Amino acid sequence: MLRLATPVMLEELLNLLVGYTDWWLTGHYLEGPSYKAAMGLMAYVMWMLPALFASVAIGALALTSRFIGAGDRSSARRVIGQAMLMGIAVAALATLAAVLFGERFVAAMQLKADSAPLAVAYLWILIPAIPAIMVEQVTIACLRGAGDTVSGLVAKTIVNVVNVILSVALVTGWGPFPNLGWQGLAIGTSCGHAVGAMILLGVLIRGRAGLQLRLGSMRPDGQLMRRLLRVGIPGGADTLLILTCHLIYAAIINASGTLDAAAHGLGIQIEALAYLPGSAFHVAAATMAGQYLGAGDEPRAVRGVLTACLVGGGIMTGAGLLFFFGGEWLTSFFTGTTESETAQLTTRLLKIVAVSEPFLAVAMVLTGALRGSGDTRWPLLITLIGLVGVRIPVACLLAWDEIAIPMTTISLTGYGLGVVGAWYAMVTDVVLRSMLVTCRFFHGGWKRIKV
Repeated sequence: MLRLATPVMLEELLNLLVGYTDWWLTGHYLEGPSYKAAMGLMAYVMWMLPALFASVAIGALALTSRFIGAGDRSSARRVIGQAMLMGIAVAALATLAAVLFGERFVAAMQLKADSAPLAVAYLWILIPAIPAIMVEQVTIACLRGAGDTVSGLVAKTIVNVVNVILSVALVTGWGPFPNLGWQGLAIGTSCGHAVGAMILLGVLIRGRAGLQLRLGSMRPDGQLMRRLLRVGIPGGADTLLILTCHLIYAAIINASGTLDAAAHGLGIQIEALAYLPGSAFHVAAATMAGQYLGAGDEPRAVRGVLTACLVGGGIMTGAGLLFFFGGEWLTSFFTGTTESETAQLTTRLLKIVAVSEPFLAVAMVLTGALRGSGDTRWPLLITLIGLVGVRIPVACLLAWDEIAIPMTTISLTGYGLGVVGAWYAMVTDVVLRSMLVTCRFFHGGWKRIKV
């Protein structure tokens, strides 16, 4: 478990440090809440772009882990080729959609007039990197399914080093580099992903962990594609549903004003610290569940997942304590002060979310186990209940003064708590989903899924 989880945790830590660097640069070199509000939306975009390829990545990980567990490396290699072929098609559509509808997307997110142009400028620089992000997601998923979490770590290390160096240089005008300010952050991000994609493609072409990408394996195989999609579509729909609901959730908060949007964006970025162990043990649970089920060892699959849940939950509980007692220090690191309105509001948000961290750990790790086993429909249903049924409507009720019911003349009186109310809704959703996914895990139906 630790062999699988540790490289992923280090990889996520590097990603987090890049996000922290961007926020630090924004807070210290780009003055005003408008930059922070735009950065908050871009953090969601950087989460959204990898999620576009979730269907392919989740299906590839589940099938690769099953084939590797069963000792069928030939079939695992064919999965890589088909997953890459499907990823290319999705990346082409995603790039086209971003070009045609990128500005409309920013407008729909309810950013105020001073922040929206900044978000649009960042997005246009990021669009050429979409195919590179696809290569990263699909390649790393296949390697993780084969039990190799180190290659992704090495590649992401180089990605993040390139990203940080270029971002710092272009924002500050360091040495021979021009001072590009806000645009420098986006250029650093795009260049980092381009380098990472080339490295990972080289790894797969050369061969790693018994896997190798060959042109012959990319010849369309309808049967294998259907198997990938049967597992991947519900998992991808789950991921995209989570993303869509988070974007709606962010729009609800953005409508409350620039201060609420800035505090929410910074709070989410700091809370990402807790996602490190969650993401790491999510991957470990997915790989162990898939490989042990492929080998016909159900008891070991259960023990591996529960161990991942226990260790990941313990670490994330510690992160929650840090948010509660050290939130003011964490916030001041990015803002440079504890006196600003943004810093004070963010500190309050971190105390609210601290309560949910143990529940978030359970939800993330057990969801990983279900996806790794190929049981992707139940996580989708649980997401519908938690995010669509609870978080979005409760956030509207608690955040806004008045809620207009769509397609009617009816309006409800809200509590007007702004971003604070929206974060109470988020905690409620996380607790509910952790309880539901726990029930599904102990039911045991995930052990009998055919992929």
